[in-house]
Amino acid sequence: MADHYEVLGVARDASADEIKRAYRRLARELHPDVNPGEDASERFKLVTHAYDVLSDPEQRRRYDLGGDSSPFGGGGGAAGFGGFGDIFETFFGGGGGGARAGRPRSRRERGQDALVRVTLELGDVVFGTHRDLDVDTAVLCETCQGSCCQPGTSEVTCDICHGAGNVQRTVRSLLGNVVTTQPCATCQGYGTTIPYPCATCQGQGRVRARRTVSVDIPAGVETGLRLQLPGSGEVGPAGGPNGDLYLEINVAPHEVFSREGDDLMATLEVSMPDAILGTSTSIQALDGEVELDVRPGVQSGDVLTIKGRGITPLRGSQRGDLRVGVHVVTPTRLDGKERALIEEFARRTKAPSPRLAEFHQGMFSKLRDRFRNG
Repeated sequence: MADHYEVLGVARDASADEIKRAYRRLARELHPDVNPGEDASERFKLVTHAYDVLSDPEQRRRYDLGGDSSPFGGGGGAAGFGGFGDIFETFFGGGGGGARAGRPRSRRERGQDALVRVTLELGDVVFGTHRDLDVDTAVLCETCQGSCCQPGTSEVTCDICHGAGNVQRTVRSLLGNVVTTQPCATCQGYGTTIPYPCATCQGQGRVRARRTVSVDIPAGVETGLRLQLPGSGEVGPAGGPNGDLYLEINVAPHEVFSREGDDLMATLEVSMPDAILGTSTSIQALDGEVELDVRPGVQSGDVLTIKGRGITPLRGSQRGDLRVGVHVVTPTRLDGKERALIEEFARRTKAPSPRLAEFHQGMFSKLRDRFRNG
């Protein structure tokens, strides 16, 4: 059987601090959560047992005098397996909030995160918006201020575990006496009890209530994006720190505009005479009226771009563009005079003449006026 000092890699006259530092270094290397190999697991058991023996002055004295060095023999049996519990204190600094290695649990814990879904109009996305949100959540109990106790009273030390939060039991087995540590059933591992719980919060230190959260939603957000508000979630038990609040954004569809990146998209219907001769019109954008020039000869599918009238990006200041797609509307119902004009135009475009351009302008001016005047 390997010598305990050799297992830990220390001299026989090593101090308690040197033994502890050697154990921590080896535990970081060999712990099953870090190194799952079988060899590492066996070495970890040996290292843990060696530390249990050498860290206890009485066991170390007996070992130096030639006592049993086996991890499964005599009093070492309990120590060899008990080391798995001790490592949470030595290596990880405590067992994840539970009552481990003599440390009681804390009643004060961090609160849970909360999620709120917010629906915005497309116009809110252009420059950002401010919202006051009513949130149903856990807030600090005003009666006990998070102490969980009725005013004028306080917690008392548990008379079963004497404040340790856990109790130890010795079980005799084939491997020897095994010491197990379990949370105290009387105080639930807290080390203290509350004889007189607060009547308002039932000893929780918090109550359910509705509160208002003010938030500035930046420009450029989009559906599915989550904004994090640190410390705006639920207050923790016993007045613990608040969790975070997450806002999940949903942008409602707009009847005119759609979004493509930081650009706004829209469709403009143009009559056939206006498409041929050109026109000027105004359209109502999300942030005001915009003048738009339609050039002569515009085609269906052409895109007219108005710079800087789109959405302000989430990270930046240069706004996107407003892009207007043209849809030329072809008349489907013509009276006799209108049909005659179209037919005349068709004939003349097939047989160009020196006066064709002048004819085009005169005829389509009349045609456009007739369409507009009904």
